[in-house]
Amino acid sequence: MPEPVTVAHRTEELTAGLEVPALTEFYQDLHRHPELSFQEQRTAARLAGRFKDAGYEVTEGVAGTGVVGVLANGDGPVVWLRADMDALPVQEATGLPYASTVPGVMHACGHDLHVTWLAGAAEALAAGRDAWSGTLVVVGQPAEENGGGAAAMVADGLHERFPRPDALFGQHVAPGPAGFYPHTTGLAMSASDDIDVVVHGVGGHGSRPESTVDPVVTAAHLVTRLQTVVSREVAAKESAVLTVGQLHAGTRNNVIPSEARLGLNLRTQDPRVRERILAAVRRIVEGECAAAGCPRPPEVTAGSRFPATVNDARLAGETAAAHRAVFGEHTVFDFGPAMGSEDFSLLAPEGVPYDYWFVTSTPAAVWEAAPGEDLAGKIDAVPSNHSPHFAPDLSVVLPGVRTLVSAALSRFLA
Repeated sequence: MPEPVTVAHRTEELTAGLEVPALTEFYQDLHRHPELSFQEQRTAARLAGRFKDAGYEVTEGVAGTGVVGVLANGDGPVVWLRADMDALPVQEATGLPYASTVPGVMHACGHDLHVTWLAGAAEALAAGRDAWSGTLVVVGQPAEENGGGAAAMVADGLHERFPRPDALFGQHVAPGPAGFYPHTTGLAMSASDDIDVVVHGVGGHGSRPESTVDPVVTAAHLVTRLQTVVSREVAAKESAVLTVGQLHAGTRNNVIPSEARLGLNLRTQDPRVRERILAAVRRIVEGECAAAGCPRPPEVTAGSRFPATVNDARLAGETAAAHRAVFGEHTVFDFGPAMGSEDFSLLAPEGVPYDYWFVTSTPAAVWEAAPGEDLAGKIDAVPSNHSPHFAPDLSVVLPGVRTLVSAALSRFLA
């Protein structure tokens, strides 16, 4: 890789001319108008417009709402930069002057900031193209939240229709005092599996439970029993989380329903642990339903799945070095693998290295007021991604652009 000092110097040059107030307004506009997975029409159009204005060859409608911009700038490596675009079905409670105007929908995970960072990086690298050589591909991805966006773009020919990358980069806003850039070499984020369960009972009147097979009681037993899978079937040295995030049954207080539905989510960092837990879930669900005398076997269906995110060691080391040079040695550290999950790695063709890092964003006043004796304790106390109170500090708008620019330059200048 080039000298990190050289990358830092070029990054400073390329981002010095960015109109940060205008970029901040762009972010606030995106925040006001969140769109759910595969519905990102307005967001995609705004991002595509900025790509076009910067001189990219732009393809819209990839996998429905995906956007890809290509800037060919002579001989050199092909670098992909990616941002996800979708929001969440969360009612915003931040009280921000630019809060969501869409009832029940919010950029609670910060993808509006990701889009802003990508737009800024695309513009800075295009304006400063005399400083580097190669091909830059910028990807606005739909539907990360439901796990389908990256796979849909690949299915729509992403790897065949656009220049094959030599490196793929992405990043995510995260809780933590604004101004840090955690990097992890190797396993960075966990695999995730959604599991849907339907318990079949025999419905009836609430006054005559003896004439029914109550699926609500069975579902309640399942919720409790499933909590023992990680605590009793997974070794303490292994990491896993099993959550029952949904339980739906019934329509009236005095009606015993004929079925109950559960939604489970599993996070694992080892394929063998994953298979063990999936088998345990099926065994427990089938066993509880049999014990309850359910009239037919339960339905256990696999839903969306995110693969583990495993950063290329060399690429991650080079990117971290570039970020230390840009932001200071103390700003980059390894926080270890996260239990969160991403579909980012699916965008990389087989054998292509990728790197994915975090940008901390908690406002200083919020961080200082949070209880906790150490970094981990305070992170647990401040609003995090998916919270209705999640509100990244506006001071991270420019740094998040510079992280992407410096990552790209670390390859283009090599």
